[in-house]
Amino acid sequence: MDGQSVSKTNDSDLPSDLQYQFGFGNHLSSEAIAGALPRGQNNPLICPFGLYAEQISGTPFTAPRKQNQFSWLYRIKPSVTHEPFKPRVPSHGKLVSEFNHSNSSTNPTQLRWKPVEIPDSPTDFIDGLYTVCGAGSSFLRHGYAIHMYTANKSMDNCAFCNADGDFLIVPQKGRLSITTECGKLQVSPGEIVVLPHGFRFVVDLPDGPSRGYVAEIFGAHFQLPDLGPIGANGLAASRDFLVPVAWYEECSRPGYTIVQKYGGELFTAKQDFSPFNVVAWHGNYVPYKYDLSKFSPVNTVLKDHADPSINTVLTAPTDKPGVALLDFVIFPPRWLVAEHTFRPPYYHRNCMSEFMGLIYGGYEAKADGFLPGGASLHSCMTPHGPDTKTFEATVAQGKDAGPFRITNTMAFMFESCLMPRICPWALESPSIDHDYYQCWVGLRSHFSREEANDESQKIQNGH
Repeated sequence: MDGQSVSKTNDSDLPSDLQYQFGFGNHLSSEAIAGALPRGQNNPLICPFGLYAEQISGTPFTAPRKQNQFSWLYRIKPSVTHEPFKPRVPSHGKLVSEFNHSNSSTNPTQLRWKPVEIPDSPTDFIDGLYTVCGAGSSFLRHGYAIHMYTANKSMDNCAFCNADGDFLIVPQKGRLSITTECGKLQVSPGEIVVLPHGFRFVVDLPDGPSRGYVAEIFGAHFQLPDLGPIGANGLAASRDFLVPVAWYEECSRPGYTIVQKYGGELFTAKQDFSPFNVVAWHGNYVPYKYDLSKFSPVNTVLKDHADPSINTVLTAPTDKPGVALLDFVIFPPRWLVAEHTFRPPYYHRNCMSEFMGLIYGGYEAKADGFLPGGASLHSCMTPHGPDTKTFEATVAQGKDAGPFRITNTMAFMFESCLMPRICPWALESPSIDHDYYQCWVGLRSHFSREEANDESQKIQNGH
């Protein structure tokens, strides 16, 4: 299914005609020059305009058709034209893709981090990226890593390629202008972008300093969750996912560097041309972005509390039905209308592990301490829930609280069935909130033995 183009940009620093195609998982095509796509076959003896045909495969060739992901790129020079890879100097010691005793530890304590300050020294997206926690191994093609980033400069004369997994990037401060082999995307706070593994990309910072979160999944790709009894409509709509249109540059770039993340380590290779020389492409393995404000929440309309899974935007499933390697869940503005119900998230212990971030505003279950740009981690079977202030304020409203609209907020959660190991620099970070546990210390007993005895007596008397 071919997508259609829409124009969406409100910024004078970016091209006014920045275009996108739309649709999740569609087989799309795009030409920067009319006629650049071969007709009737993928790999003709001579491609139009003397271009090279190159395929990028996101799944094994023999994956079932409905799961197979690949694209054909028609480029001025093939990506193989570079010098051998060498370990990057300086190395990057804070990226992890295989979690074990040597580089991370287990800790069931509830953890929270305050927002990390933007560095003073020049730092681009690559150097500003660091792993917080994760599980599994990119070598075994199963697992995930959760990173955060802080950056204050655009990438210069280099492109990044992640051979370990897919990146789901959630900017919290400052827009990202991302150039990929399929074209350009502008991603603002309140939007997300998914960069499938293997694609080369550059991150520019049109607003200057930027900060955000990154989920990386190994050996899987994100998909839309099944809607089940919800039916055909609701949550994230396929048509709201935007894919870039073909864009290319043809110029000499002496000393251009490809930085490849492979097994959590960085390698570099030199070439004399831009990797963004793709004149046309077609396929379903592509970068894409999504505006979280377009999410259509589904919620309780009478009593009790819907599980947070009802707010899943994207999921990376495992082979076990209903069990996610990683879910991306959001908590957007919405109405709360449940009657006789404690409306904030309930107290909970979960077989899944939950990493939360806050893009803007406040979070309904934490009155204090959880700030935009901050994060928290509640691991498998570690209890968590509303802080004391939130609980007391909610109960004080009484049983007849009317409808209430949550506004000016966008929190999210990365949730996984795998138990995370935490990197030492995250545990030793000056931004870690050592007093996080105190937000629950004030929870007091509301138990009334007299009321319980009275109720018991009524039941015994047949009332």
